[in-house]
Amino acid sequence: MSDVLIVGASRGLGNSLVQKYALGSKGTVYATSRSKQASEPGKNVRFIPGIDLCSESAGSDLASQLAQFGAKLATVIITAGYFNTETFDEPKWEDEIKMQVFRNIMIKPLYTTSAIGPVFIVHHLVKAGLIAKSAKVILVSSESGSIQLRHESEGGGNYAHHASKSALNMVGKLLSLDLKDQGIAVGIVHPGFMRTEMTKGVGFDKFWDDGGGKHELSDRGRLLGSPSMIAVTPDEAAESLIEFISTFDIQKTGEYWAPRGPRDIGTAGPVLGDDLPTPLQLPW
Repeated sequence: MSDVLIVGASRGLGNSLVQKYALGSKGTVYATSRSKQASEPGKNVRFIPGIDLCSESAGSDLASQLAQFGAKLATVIITAGYFNTETFDEPKWEDEIKMQVFRNIMIKPLYTTSAIGPVFIVHHLVKAGLIAKSAKVILVSSESGSIQLRHESEGGGNYAHHASKSALNMVGKLLSLDLKDQGIAVGIVHPGFMRTEMTKGVGFDKFWDDGGGKHELSDRGRLLGSPSMIAVTPDEAAESLIEFISTFDIQKTGEYWAPRGPRDIGTAGPVLGDDLPTPLQLPW
């Protein structure tokens, strides 16, 4: 029993996770995308298209297809997401409440993608008996969802993105309480600042190769809550995350972690102090 499910696998971190798990998996790696067009399957990989976290039927549709394949999931990683920026001077009603178009793709509200969809995905997978006892459910969040890590040095703004990640953190904690008796461990993770189309889409590619002081915050840091430093590739973030998941168990269920430690969390030093460990358990 070593099947893996990656929800949100069309690009970025999700795609890298699929490729890396497929190389070492003794089971099948199931990978979903919002697109209705299936990607080319690789060795040990089965793509499931048309799974949109903003659709009420996403969980039941996914469970139905996985049941047909005879899946028995040891690891479920939900990494679908969307990022926007906003300031106090220009908060964005459309981004928070209504659908909008991003790179010719219709996107629904951040809260639905981050904190509502995952509940229904996990619910239907568990009720269908597709997640095994002792399995792991990992929700990909962000350090920006930590209330304690917000600091005056970075300022405010980004209300919808940060608050949606805080909501996801709460969902993860509550799921961990609901699933603990079944032996299913639930983790919430900040995977790192990455070189992806998502960060490029909001103009953060200009910060990918920044250098800087230990606690100095760049303009990107003030926006996102990270120090000036070199961004990692999705492959690098996936490696760190897979290593973390390999040792994650029921003893840590409901906890919030940064597998790569404090290295790209600009407020970690000012808020939590120096000489922080890797991986780093994050405060709510």
